[in-house]
Parts: sequence; structure tokens; C-alpha cells
Amino acid sequence: MIKSININGELLDFSTPLVMGILNVTPDSFYSGSRKQSEEEIVSRVRQILEEGGKIVDIGGQSTTPTSTLIPAKEELKRLEPTLRLVRKEFPNTILSIDTFYSEVAGPAVEKYGVNIINDISGGQIDDNMFETVARLNVPYILMHMRGTPQTMQQHTHYDNFIQDILYYFSEKISKLNLLGVNDIIIDPGFGFSKTTDQNYQLMAYLKYFNIFDVPILVGISRKSMIYKLLECTPQESLNGTSALNTFALLSGANILRVHDVKEAVECVKIVEKISK
Repeated sequence: MIKSININGELLDFSTPLVMGILNVTPDSFYSGSRKQSEEEIVSRVRQILEEGGKIVDIGGQSTTPTSTLIPAKEELKRLEPTLRLVRKEFPNTILSIDTFYSEVAGPAVEKYGVNIINDISGGQIDDNMFETVARLNVPYILMHMRGTPQTMQQHTHYDNFIQDILYYFSEKISKLNLLGVNDIIIDPGFGFSKTTDQNYQLMAYLKYFNIFDVPILVGISRKSMIYKLLECTPQESLNGTSALNTFALLSGANILRVHDVKEAVECVKIVEKISK
């Protein structure tokens, strides 16, 4: 059975995995290459994502590194609105995802700017109103696994049964969403969030287990510390490691790759698709 989600009444299927390109309008994203501030930079970045084969643009206004400072919803929305307005005007038919854990940001993003997908790294844990808001907005929801907040997540890396605990987390959250009428769910195992480097690689090794939920799986490992710490390099030098892990993720059933480097991820998809045929 081919996995799919509903985007404005049209089915987006994952018979071929899709690539989601990252657009950060934050001054402090961990990878400097993804930070875009001026209108010209923002338009250029979205155009690049689309021309290189990206199908979804993920827009974020808040850094989620452990060293970042949590900004309130009003400030995040103020930071995002000019970008959402600009991108929707310049690229009216592009599928947009909003990277936020605030329902007060998700609501206006969907209702005022036609954002298509809500990408919540907290799985509804930071804002108690998020699940109800997603149900009301009737848009696909990316449900990620994380414990605590971005600032405290690395204090929460002890698990009784690592893989089983994460699987249980998803089964519980998906049930809650389904009860509210949310059926278009994408799961993100949360690489780099509340996990040690070793745990991230264990999670990747067991990624195929997450197909049990029969919903699309998103993998976001682009230039993350699990790569550059292992390879003893920098985020800027982590593209090769990113491509290697993206390829493994695709072979394990990943349906969406969330990346900084779209062209290279699209090439990974093409190669894995060729092998699969």
C-alpha cells in the first residue's frame, strides 16, 4: 500500500520518496549555510530548493539547538510572517511546511498564508493546544519524538528500552491524534533530539521498524552532530556523511528527507529508486 497525505484535497503520494528543503529565518541556526534573512536571499533559497527537485519547503523561525534561547510564540510569528507572505506571493503553488511547536504560530501560518503542513518537533508536548489546533486546521502534521525542550533535551537520554520506548511514544500520540480526527500524520524519529550519538545510530539501524505504523516517515539528519562528531569534522564538512545516511534511511523505508542540500538528496533518491526497480 502506497503511503500518502492530503494536501488541500489532493493526495500527495510517496511512491517515490520526496525531499524537503530547509529555509531558516533564524539568526542562530547551527548550520550557517541555511540561515536566510534578506528578501533576496529567501526568494533565492526557495527557488534553489525547487529547481534542485525539492517538493516541500520547510520554514523555521526558531533555532532548536541545545545552546539556543527559546523565543515566545509572538516573537516567532513576527519573525516568520514577512517570509511566509513573501514566499506565498512568489511561489503560490509550492507546498509549505511550518517548523513550529506553537499553536499560536501554526494557526495564522495555515489560515493567513496557506501553509500546508505543520512540523512540530515537540510532538505536542511544549504547547498543549497543538493537537486540537491541528485537528481544527485539518492539515497534515509531522509528529517528532523528543523529550523535554531543545534546551533540556540532552538531559533526557536515558531509556528503559530505547527503540520500544520510542515506538510506544508514537503509538500513544497517533492514537490521540486519530481520536481528534487527525489522520494525515507523518512521523519523525527525531535524530539528534534527546539522543546520544550512539543512540542516533541505533535508531537508524532500526528505522525499518517504524513502518509498522503505516504512515510516512520523515528523516532529518542533514549535517547534524551525529555525523560530524563521528567523522571528527564540522557541519560544513558533513555533506558526504549526510548522503550516506540519507541513502541508508531510504533503503529502510524513509519517505521524506529533510535536508539543507537538496540536489544531493534528490540524487540519493534516484539511485535508491533505480536499485529498488
